Amino acid sequence: MNAIDEPVLEISAGSLASALAAQDGGADRVELCDNLAEGGTTPSYGALAVARDRLRIPLYVLIRPRGGDFLYDEAERAAMVADIEACVRLGCDGVVIGALDADGEVDAAVCREQIAAAGSLGITFHRAFDAARDQGRALEAAVALGCERILTSGGAADAFAGADRIAALVAQAAGRVALMAGAGVTPQNIAALARRAGVRELHASAKAPRRSAMRYRNEALAGLSPDWSQSDAQRVRELVAALRG
Repeated sequence: MNAIDEPVLEISAGSLASALAAQDGGADRVELCDNLAEGGTTPSYGALAVARDRLRIPLYVLIRPRGGDFLYDEAERAAMVADIEACVRLGCDGVVIGALDADGEVDAAVCREQIAAAGSLGITFHRAFDAARDQGRALEAAVALGCERILTSGGAADAFAGADRIAALVAQAAGRVALMAGAGVTPQNIAALARRAGVRELHASAKAPRRSAMRYRNEALAGLSPDWSQSDAQRVRELVAALRG
């Protein structure tokens, strides 16, 4: 296997600490975001700035102003462009974008606006692709936009369940755009997923629970648990080892 065929592990890092853990664990690239429980939103400027300063591996940034659908109004579009411009100023390596119209087709106008703001930054089309009406047409739209890659579960609940569909998309793409399999990727399934789907790029969060160091805990605060989850360097190492054999 030559260098260009080496598998790539991208970690979906829901915090600055997660991004640093991804690097420590041997990940090839970070997608920095926030609010993973909602599918991810754009991280804060501060998290971006510190991540850019401390990461030696490529840093891509999710551009998504909220959870929910991928149909955006004018104010949301303006905010996304401003976030992309911040990524450019900070020297990020790429952005992760996606938008649909009300009929579930790729909104090429919105995407072109964001790609123009990104300039020379790399472009990943995110899992708005999985919410599209027709993934074959969505793939052609992503190719026409000039995206580097598409993140997808094959439209299934997890990438392993959608592996055959991803393989069909890889065949359709014929090298014009990369397919990156993501959702439910674990050390136990990552190698088999890569083979079955025919992809060399995999996307995982490698999360583990973190217990707060707070000695005082008010357990009555619904929705404000002091504990959280974040990417774990050891889980990243396990993914890397499983992927590369």
